[in-house]
Amino acid sequence: MPQNDLTGIGEINALLGRGTEFDGKLNFVGKVRIDGKFTGEIFSDDVLIIGEGAEVRAEIEVGTLIVRGGALHGNVRATQLVEVHAPARVYGDIHAPQLFIDKGVVFEGKCTMAQPSGPARFTPAAE
Repeated sequence: MPQNDLTGIGEINALLGRGTEFDGKLNFVGKVRIDGKFTGEIFSDDVLIIGEGAEVRAEIEVGTLIVRGGALHGNVRATQLVEVHAPARVYGDIHAPQLFIDKGVVFEGKCTMAQPSGPARFTPAAE
């Protein structure tokens, strides 16, 4: 019997489940989901998912961050995408080329969206 995909993005490599607490640095490859409490720093070129009920206090540098609920206190730098879904709460600055914030999310911080890489394509208007 196949398992349900709770994230909508495929298999998760590691899970910090509800009721767990971790302080320190987290470096990973693949997809990691946090549903418990985490304090520290998180680094990856891949996907971090913060689930409902999570309490994360961290500086985060990842490829993609998906906040599916819970609370995040700290600054985020993502190279690809940040998604924040209700009823999440984010307190900190976000730096990412793409950002999605759902209706009902609490976001207190500053957002900086980097320009896509590659040469700018500007076509002057015809006069």
